[in-house]
Amino acid sequence: MGSGAAVRACRKTCRTLLSGFEGRVGGGLPGRLAARSGSRRYAELPRGSGRGAPETPEGSDVLVEMCRRRHFLSAAQGQPSRDSLLRGCHPGLGPLGVELRKNLAAEWWSSVVVSREQVFPVDAPHHRAGPALLGDGAFRLVCADSVRAILQDNELSKEQLVAFLENVLNTSGKLREKLLDGALEHYVSCLDLVNKRLPFGLAQIGVCFHPVSDSKLDGVQRIGEKTEASLVWFSSARTASQWLDFWLRHRLLWWRKFAVSPSNFSSSECQDEEGRKGNQLYYSFPWGKEPVETLWNLGDRELLHTSPGNASRLQGRDGRKNMVPCVLSISGDLDRGLLAYLYDSLQLTESSFTRKKQLHRKVLKLHPCLAPLKVAVDVGRGPTVELRQVCQGLFNELLENGISVWPGYLETVQSSLEQLYSKYDEMSILFTVLVTEATLENGLIHLRSRDTTMKEMMHISKVKDFLTKYISSAKKV
Repeated sequence: MGSGAAVRACRKTCRTLLSGFEGRVGGGLPGRLAARSGSRRYAELPRGSGRGAPETPEGSDVLVEMCRRRHFLSAAQGQPSRDSLLRGCHPGLGPLGVELRKNLAAEWWSSVVVSREQVFPVDAPHHRAGPALLGDGAFRLVCADSVRAILQDNELSKEQLVAFLENVLNTSGKLREKLLDGALEHYVSCLDLVNKRLPFGLAQIGVCFHPVSDSKLDGVQRIGEKTEASLVWFSSARTASQWLDFWLRHRLLWWRKFAVSPSNFSSSECQDEEGRKGNQLYYSFPWGKEPVETLWNLGDRELLHTSPGNASRLQGRDGRKNMVPCVLSISGDLDRGLLAYLYDSLQLTESSFTRKKQLHRKVLKLHPCLAPLKVAVDVGRGPTVELRQVCQGLFNELLENGISVWPGYLETVQSSLEQLYSKYDEMSILFTVLVTEATLENGLIHLRSRDTTMKEMMHISKVKDFLTKYISSAKKV
């Protein structure tokens, strides 16, 4: 009687999951996929032993190729080079790369904006009007037909041609190279919001554009892009250096928080052409250090330029004293940060299931908060239709609780369990849930961990709570 009651309870659980088969599929990556027929059978193979990733150019090529193959990077124009990734001239990110950058931006926003009472979000357009000054290397939005019409007008003298082109440049919009200018434009209105009390900050995340020289085309510059996370902090001159030290420690600890090897993130002092001091945060790539974030104490000059001749409207209050505040600029490159975490998380493990020891299984051990996908749901042996219905119900339940899921059960290509796990390790999926015929009988699924490669049995009704607690605890570390 006891065993019969247990079986009935498990079947009831499966029926509950089946009831969600027609439910909504959305809110994460990927969306609803078309149902397919067919099934797979897996032959389980032994695990490999771990080993660190090589710090060599070859290891760099391995990562870029894997990220392109697993859709962290776009494969539209072949494999991108290291320089194109660093300069922002590559075809873009793939679906998993987009999710990774979104998670990285969300963590930045939570750390800098949500948890702080003196920081406010702002927004600014991608382009702004302004004269084309000599030496200004910013790109401008110009109508190609207007330029073409001027160039094809044979009646214009050289002086007239130059005058017309200058007018087109002066009236066109300038693409932004940094988010600082937009924040400074919001300063006065936000100063009223805080009743002129200092300090406070303005935060924004957005795409910026910069010129990149093309070695193949002499004198021609291409447009490079980057996703910048910017905090502009306004404080009195008396406390500016203290705040710069505070934000330096805060930002360095934040980058290290999500790293497998925190010591790869470091900082050093820097100075611009005008003698203003700042700090840069670096990541140690296999080929050397590259900056991921920059902090500057800009003084009050940039702010005064926004309101020439009327400095009184810029004055904030520090205690009982009124003054034009110093501007601290903290700007991070999220695209380069994404690249840093991909290199940081790459590990090569020996494939003990093969006699060719030179072959390795590649694993991306991204932090649980950054991993694009938290769990993959797949099927093993058993009746195809029933197992997929159980998988669909679990898929819907996890999505409704904000857990990103990969629907591996829709795949029809046959592969071994070891090949399946290797694929999910390269996609940096934290856990794999395997639904089998036994699940229909007793409600038990196989749960495999990316980080430990350990497998355990768990009741299907406990999967959601387990994943929720795991992700929640990772955020608190």
